[in-house]
Amino acid sequence: MTTAETFTKTPGWLDYYDGPSRPRFRLPAGAVDAHCHVFGPAAVFPYAPERKYTPCDAPKEALFALRDHLGFEKNVIVQATCHGTDNRALVDALRAAGGRARGVATVSRDVSDAELRDMHEAGVRGTRFNFVKRLADFTPREVLADIAARIAPLGWHVVVYFEAQDLPELYDFFTALPTTVVVDHMGRPDVTQPVDGPEFGLFVRMMQEHPNIWSKVSCPERLSRSGPPALNGEQAAYRDVVPFARRLVETFPDRVLWGTDWPHPNLKDHMPDDGLLVDTIPHIAPTPELQRKLLVDNPNRLYWS
Repeated sequence: MTTAETFTKTPGWLDYYDGPSRPRFRLPAGAVDAHCHVFGPAAVFPYAPERKYTPCDAPKEALFALRDHLGFEKNVIVQATCHGTDNRALVDALRAAGGRARGVATVSRDVSDAELRDMHEAGVRGTRFNFVKRLADFTPREVLADIAARIAPLGWHVVVYFEAQDLPELYDFFTALPTTVVVDHMGRPDVTQPVDGPEFGLFVRMMQEHPNIWSKVSCPERLSRSGPPALNGEQAAYRDVVPFARRLVETFPDRVLWGTDWPHPNLKDHMPDDGLLVDTIPHIAPTPELQRKLLVDNPNRLYWS
């Protein structure tokens, strides 16, 4: 039996925002929160021994309540690193969602075809490769390439999470993957650098030259250096991130996704009000057409078609 001490939260861990506001921005019908997580509950779905952090429990019931409160119709639930390659909490949430959720799993090279089929039937449509060194141990690229080849026949895509300074060394690997590739959080650009500068320019060039590469324009609360944060009714939060996200939405309107990142793992500074996060959307997708593509058309095409 797992002891309670095993799952003591990481010191300083910020729990998700209690009592989020109702967004002023009215989401279009059929909107999808295309990046969120479930954690545990640990008593049912223990956290992985190799985890780099121990979160608060954030069960499916809380996620679905937030979905309804904010006005989303569906979720895309992404496997969190605290659960490693044990996707049971993810699959449980997908099966409970009644077709209103899809998933992105994390799998090992030795995953069986039967396990892949079972996850697919539950609603998994992708697998995630994490290259953020503080969150995940190194996995050889040949192992990841083998996994990508295994999931390609299912029509799954690969989600990649990395930091902008590491893109030059990862560029050739990403562009050789045999699937659609979805980049988490715009590749975590340094928003103190110019939006037209070389660092973000390399990411834009990768998307321009490789039409199988998509981007989530999510997580301004992670990327912002000057804010202001999505708290206390702020209607223009994270202004320093807006030019980067807007550049991608306007340049690649058919290959962008948006998500809350609830319950916002590993934030150190503040925990955003998810209702105010939704209110940032019109700043990065300023027209109804761009909003519909970002929130409805693109995620439904990628995950439900």
